[in-house]
Amino acid sequence: MSDAITIRALETQADYAACVALQRDTWGRDFNDVVPASILKVTQKVGGVTAGAFDRTGLLVGFVYGMTGIQNGVVVHWSDMLAVRPSVQNRGIGRRLKEFQREAVARLGCQQIYWTFDPLVARNAHLNFNVFGVHAVEYVRDMYGRVTGSSLHRSIGTDRMVVAWPVDEAAQAERRRLAAAARDAVESASAPVLSDIDRPGRPLAEVVGARGRLRIAIPADIEPMLVREEARAVAWRDATREAFETCWASGFRVDGFRLDAGNGRGFYLLSRP
Repeated sequence: MSDAITIRALETQADYAACVALQRDTWGRDFNDVVPASILKVTQKVGGVTAGAFDRTGLLVGFVYGMTGIQNGVVVHWSDMLAVRPSVQNRGIGRRLKEFQREAVARLGCQQIYWTFDPLVARNAHLNFNVFGVHAVEYVRDMYGRVTGSSLHRSIGTDRMVVAWPVDEAAQAERRRLAAAARDAVESASAPVLSDIDRPGRPLAEVVGARGRLRIAIPADIEPMLVREEARAVAWRDATREAFETCWASGFRVDGFRLDAGNGRGFYLLSRP
């Protein structure tokens, strides 16, 4: 159970070394964006957050790392890394780490926490929009470069969706309410579908010129495809990239996300006022 897990700031050199090792375990031995122990430590001196989840034996089983800065005169935080060991996933540890981070930066007067996720990963899209209550800020092509040294990124690059999470709890609740309203809207369920490589719909150029609602499809689980059907995964990246970039340029916004695991799809729900 997650109550056997202690969440706290990293403090000792052993803590920082364990965090570096966990980064390698998560993203691969050749990952070239590992945050070194010295940066994990000094970031905390200027409002950053470096926190870990420890089991009863003292083993580091998860961590969150982020930095605090100023954006247009407002204190904001960028959550750069989050990882939980596979053996303890789906126990709410990632959420507890995020909450620890939120509470820490709230004391600094921070108003928004930003992070990125791969928009092809449906479980993360569900978590971000439906559980945390984020809103989408932008879609960035190959945000971290084409080659990171991590086997997790393989040949599909590092396209990312940047999202913002309100620190204020009432604002979070409102974002979750809006995401739920988008999921439940009859208009969302019948909106044109873009980017589905197996079930082509109306041409992209035909639908983005209209007002109303759209859906961008992704696989319900991209990870097995990355291992066994890499060419299909690349096709999904190409199709969703074109859809997101075109829709964003046309003034559409992401209202929420609906997972339809029974049909093997997830859907970003978009609208343009």
